[in-house]
Amino acid sequence: MNSNFLLHIAVAALLGGVIGLERGYRAKEAGFRTHFLVALGAALFMILSAHGFEGALITENHRLDVSRIAAQVVSGIGFIGAGTIIFQRQMVHGLTTAAGLWVTAAIGMAAGAGMYLLATFTTVLVLIGLEALNWLLPHIGHRNLSITLSATDRAQLQKVLAQLKADGVGIASFSLNESSYAQAPIIAASTGSTQARRYTMKLEIKTSRSKYGEHILHFMTGLEGVDVENIE
Repeated sequence: MNSNFLLHIAVAALLGGVIGLERGYRAKEAGFRTHFLVALGAALFMILSAHGFEGALITENHRLDVSRIAAQVVSGIGFIGAGTIIFQRQMVHGLTTAAGLWVTAAIGMAAGAGMYLLATFTTVLVLIGLEALNWLLPHIGHRNLSITLSATDRAQLQKVLAQLKADGVGIASFSLNESSYAQAPIIAASTGSTQARRYTMKLEIKTSRSKYGEHILHFMTGLEGVDVENIE
């Protein structure tokens, strides 16, 4: 037993916990405790793999492969990462958290091997990637926005398209469907018809990330005579 092993595990748990704090602050699926335990466990497996079988089954004709346990950590962490990935509404969530768990296991293994500088430097890079890029990416590039609108007047939907083009918003695709519904007796008596038309338009627009929120707010509050049924 080497007392340095305790330091290896402590450093791994500390670095994994730092990443976990950032993930917990962002309210992600895996937070402090998950990253703390992943890094600690990876470090322990690394120590067992490298030092737990010294002198065992090493002869002139046989030699134990001490890297086999450590190698299984790389594939085994995939099961935990897969549990954080969710497919919802045709969108994948949790990939960043899963990748974070994967690299946290690698940091734990590096600390378990006594490579403190490498493990610490990698942790710093992870935090830069998660925090700095998390602030930068919303201000650059474009995002797609799916919107479902409906109105009883087809001209109102045409005005929406004209306004989007005037604002320079790129329209990737749109579809327009027409349906009929029964009117209330009082309205039917005034119009002379028991059936009314309703038009539903589905839009796919491309907007800059900096104006993404503005466009959502515009569609929710700024359209007269048009109902917003869905925004994704």
